[in-house]
Amino acid sequence: MALNATVKRLIVIVIWLLIWQWVAVAIQQSILVASPLQTLQALWHLLQSGSFWQRIAQSGGRILLGFALAVSAGIALAVISAMAEPIRLLIQPLMQLIKAVPVASFVILALLWVKSRNLSVLIAFLMVLPVVYTAILQGILQTDTKLLEMTKVFRVPLPRVILAVWIPAVWPYFVQSCAVGMGLAWKSGIAAEVIGLPTQSIGEALYQAKIYLETGELFAWTAVIVVCSAAMETVLVKGLHIWGKKLEGNG
Repeated sequence: MALNATVKRLIVIVIWLLIWQWVAVAIQQSILVASPLQTLQALWHLLQSGSFWQRIAQSGGRILLGFALAVSAGIALAVISAMAEPIRLLIQPLMQLIKAVPVASFVILALLWVKSRNLSVLIAFLMVLPVVYTAILQGILQTDTKLLEMTKVFRVPLPRVILAVWIPAVWPYFVQSCAVGMGLAWKSGIAAEVIGLPTQSIGEALYQAKIYLETGELFAWTAVIVVCSAAMETVLVKGLHIWGKKLEGNG
């Protein structure tokens, strides 16, 4: 009998946990590699800490703010670039530069201009912006030109054209960019916090765990970051899929 997707995922997770346990036993240095049990114990200790949820709320809130600003700016710039080629040619090198420059360089430069508590907002914004901009622009430019010409011939109102033609063409690119962007926002945002060390942040907790050689706690916080990122990505993508179906129905 074929296994369903959930069982397959559980099997894969168990296999990787066994590999992780084997590596921890082979090294026998908890400072270098904490075992799954040690990580779980550290996580349980963190859950009982009063600052645990406060750190998640503050770091997550700033990262989501940067993500939301990047999505809004990316959509606006992509629409403008699609309408005016000179602007597209002007913006393109900037987007390439943002994608090429390492996160650490942005963080160090940004510390000269913004406070450490706002650093993750800016870095998440910069990392997500090119992803959304490129995806939306690609979706717009690849929209069926014959279909657009037909709407002009039949004088279809602009709101109807947007709902029936533009949004269905761009939506898959938008959803994919948001899925990729959410992961980038969390990784870059936490990296910014590790350097900027804003108080009561996940990045600060990671840095402290590294300083005091609390490897189990370091692994636990890493697991928390992965879970938060994956959970928000899943909720976002599912929400966008539901919204997309509603838009198709209205179109």
